[in-house]
Amino acid sequence: MRRKGRTTLISARFFHIIQKCIKHALILTQLTLPWKYDFFKWNLWRMYRTRANHKTKEYEGRKLVGFSMEKMYYVVADVGNYKNFLPFCKKSEITLKTKDFLKANLVIGFPPINENYTSTVTTVYPRLVKAECKDGRLFHHLDTLWLFSPGLKNNLETCVIDFSLSFEFKSTIYSHLSNLFFNEIVRQMENAFLEEAVKRYGQPCLKTVRLQR
Repeated sequence: MRRKGRTTLISARFFHIIQKCIKHALILTQLTLPWKYDFFKWNLWRMYRTRANHKTKEYEGRKLVGFSMEKMYYVVADVGNYKNFLPFCKKSEITLKTKDFLKANLVIGFPPINENYTSTVTTVYPRLVKAECKDGRLFHHLDTLWLFSPGLKNNLETCVIDFSLSFEFKSTIYSHLSNLFFNEIVRQMENAFLEEAVKRYGQPCLKTVRLQR
């Protein structure tokens, strides 16, 4: 109860800040990560890092989760359903969709901001979901990258998720203010996808473990 109360308090403070300011131990040998896929992932991470500058906020994280690659891929690739489970997403409407590509109109909102933008999403089943936005009035760019790889060798109902988030506000003031709530946004985003997986597939087969990159 104490931990739950503390989490609620942190979330309450987080929303208050927005309104006021802009108003381990896992044995690595148990994991199976094909070297070719690791090389592919490294090139993607390097591409994202080269965009970094003093205004860009970036996050990179790796987790072992108790859901298969396929299950997590389907949750993350379900962009049209973001409005129903992703924090701050008020609207998510698919405007174009092919086998491995889609476009969606999204609205993110937290008082006093409600911004509409178009996200272009590239998917590679069940390995990758990459979303990019370059046309929003609020951001110079807003990019997310999800990479899914096999988890424990003896458990196909596990996978490793590499997640990155990178964005840059057009406003210098917003760039400074983002330091106040960036970590909380990332935490809520990651948790939202895992919670949605629980709703769809039931409880995970193991507790989520944060891994070192």
